[in-house]
Amino acid sequence: MKKRNIKRINIAYLVTFLIVAAIFAASFIKTNVFNSLDHKFSFAGPELFNPEDSNGDVTVKAAARSSTWGKIFDFYNEGITDNNYQAFTYDFTFSNNTNDEVNYFIFKLTFSKEIFLASGWNGSVEIHQKLNGGEIVSLVPDLRVFNKENHPLDTVTVDGETFIRMKPGDYFIYNPSSSMNALEVPIKPHEGTTPGFILYVANGENIEESSLELDYKFHRLITSEPLFLISVALFAVWLVAFVIFAITSVQIRKYNERHLRDNEIINESIETFTGFIDAKDPYTNGHSKRVAVYTKKIAQAMGYEGEDLDRIYYIALLHDCGKIGVPDNILGKPGKLTPEEFEIIKSHTVIGGEILTSFKSLEHVYEGARYHHERYDGKGYPEGKAGNDIPLIARMICVADSFDAMNTDRVYRKRLSKEQIINELEKNKGLQFDPEIADIMLKFVKNKEVPVSD
Repeated sequence: MKKRNIKRINIAYLVTFLIVAAIFAASFIKTNVFNSLDHKFSFAGPELFNPEDSNGDVTVKAAARSSTWGKIFDFYNEGITDNNYQAFTYDFTFSNNTNDEVNYFIFKLTFSKEIFLASGWNGSVEIHQKLNGGEIVSLVPDLRVFNKENHPLDTVTVDGETFIRMKPGDYFIYNPSSSMNALEVPIKPHEGTTPGFILYVANGENIEESSLELDYKFHRLITSEPLFLISVALFAVWLVAFVIFAITSVQIRKYNERHLRDNEIINESIETFTGFIDAKDPYTNGHSKRVAVYTKKIAQAMGYEGEDLDRIYYIALLHDCGKIGVPDNILGKPGKLTPEEFEIIKSHTVIGGEILTSFKSLEHVYEGARYHHERYDGKGYPEGKAGNDIPLIARMICVADSFDAMNTDRVYRKRLSKEQIINELEKNKGLQFDPEIADIMLKFVKNKEVPVSD
């Protein structure tokens, strides 16, 4: 795997992790915002005593049990002998219809007519009475043990029992109990609680014209937040992918290390072999390696990279392997070759191609050896191929090989000057050389990207 690709993958993993973290943070914030919301629900009149009034999240059922007893309230000593007030037990059932916990609620009950509050259970009651143009407020922790001496409230006493007078417009606020005995809050999902009160109303009357205002809050666990579940699922996928990537990276690193060692062995083996070839002619010593370096540089300029560059380098390194079959006296002859000797020299391309035909692990390796003396105009050897019919690798080697020949001393001449090399490359574009590749080499020479003697 290429370093650039690994870097991109690492960046992708980091970005993905940050996205997952952002979703988790959003779920945390969303949960806290939801838990801080104050929900309100109010209704009045007959709606209060409907079988079921709901806003979706919660349900309130208000109901009066049958009156079972009565009392005589003779405020003006009129000698009343029959019960004129009856007692009702009013239940207010608060139900939680959600998957979240209700951790807080209160309700305010405002009366539309005069009633007398006798008792209640579990929670505390904050009484609000309008008196003499002002308001009396007093908190009664438990109506079952109400003592009028402890509260500045308007009360009446009948048959030794104390009642809190609630006139039209008076109200109380009920705070539920969280003690273990009552445990009205918190209310678990899909459960409910039922505060109750005993009220006395005049015969034939009821409190169905009263109004109730409900105030409550939820407590949502972050594990119930959809965004949290999404972030957990995404993190699980990310973690699995990261583990797979880490394991794969280790395997790829081991493979690359092994591949690098193999390449070193291959490179050393090929360079040793080409060293034998170059040693046959002291004037061309190092020629194969220089040609390989120039060819690889040309290929890189043409967009090749990675293992393709390595393959091109090895093919170029072996381009003259066929010279192993050419006699030394011909290779090193200082004078002009006879036609017969030139034919023997030319045969090194065919010999090299045949030698490398069995080299299957290096794709198209024989093409460099067999065709690097073909000419772009079709006047080369051994087959007279022309233009793009000549394999691209052979066209690259042709330019690199000719450049090195011009740039080094040979048995039959001295190296050419920089100007002469440039002239030869320009003159033979489209004749001996592929024009595009010749232009690349010209750029190298002019920009001093390859060593050229002035």
